[in-house]
Amino acid sequence: MTDTTPLRVGVVGTGAVAQLIHLPLLTERRDVEVVALADPDELRVDTIARRYDIPKVDSVEELLGGFEVDAVVLCTPNHLHAEMAVAVLEAGRHVLVERPLATDVAGARRIVDAAEAAGRVALPGMSHRFRPDVAALKAFVSSGRLGRIYAARAAWMNRAVPMRRIGWRQRIDSAGGGALMDLGTQAIDLLLWVLGQPRVTRVTAMASRADLEVEDAATVVMETEDGAALTVEVSWNFFSSEDRHYARVLGTEGGGELPPLEICTQAGGRPMDVTPRGGELPKDGRDRYRKAYRREHDHFFRMVRGHAPIESAEDQIHVMEIVEAAYRSIEDRCEVRL
Repeated sequence: MTDTTPLRVGVVGTGAVAQLIHLPLLTERRDVEVVALADPDELRVDTIARRYDIPKVDSVEELLGGFEVDAVVLCTPNHLHAEMAVAVLEAGRHVLVERPLATDVAGARRIVDAAEAAGRVALPGMSHRFRPDVAALKAFVSSGRLGRIYAARAAWMNRAVPMRRIGWRQRIDSAGGGALMDLGTQAIDLLLWVLGQPRVTRVTAMASRADLEVEDAATVVMETEDGAALTVEVSWNFFSSEDRHYARVLGTEGGGELPPLEICTQAGGRPMDVTPRGGELPKDGRDRYRKAYRREHDHFFRMVRGHAPIESAEDQIHVMEIVEAAYRSIEDRCEVRL
């Protein structure tokens, strides 16, 4: 593989995130060739494969055995992530896994260990890490300009929409959980990423189940080892004119929130707006997330080509420790210590 040779990429799973995000972005790149799609849903994979003029197969095993691929993008139901990611890594390929990396600590650890053993990339699909507003807020926290962080909050609230049928995300065996697993993993990761990966020591959580097998809303309260209070709220059943996704960080010398990005620090005993210009998100919500995914792909392929050091997904093990603790707290109605 040379810098001028397109990377050969396979995509496994042809659901919404593959159709709306990964395939449009990957097929527009000159440095990537999507060589195959894999999905057991014959009608869907056939339709998508014809749309992009890409060969199709039924499984990740067929993809790995029948095509020369450098990397695989996994867009499958959650319960398949660990098994498939490990298979890809053990075959000597790199893998980008849509969130969550796995549905439990054991699965996340298997992926991390397999990536290390193979010397390959296992990138968790946390696209918020590649947003300019998140990067700006993280930079202010790490610089110390906000002082000691004593509290932070993130919310991922999706509007209530009519459900025509129950899908895999609403089934415990395929999703591993509900809104907390679906939205909470990225909200928890967002806070930990911005704050420099603090260790959480105590977790208390509550959830609402409505008429589903899994929770449609949850609130998680955490304490870090240095005493900061972190709160995450998620919902599939938010009544508003639009989805609301936000984060807020409170420090002894300043604070910040997004979106829109706003950062204030103390100057002469008064708050002063020090929001950097250029950290704003595009007004079009669809475009802002597509750009974050595009940067995620850029980062992934730099590591695949050896232009950037391979990053471990070790931090996802702690994310899943928190998620598991939250589910235990919900079930037992108690605080869980890590």
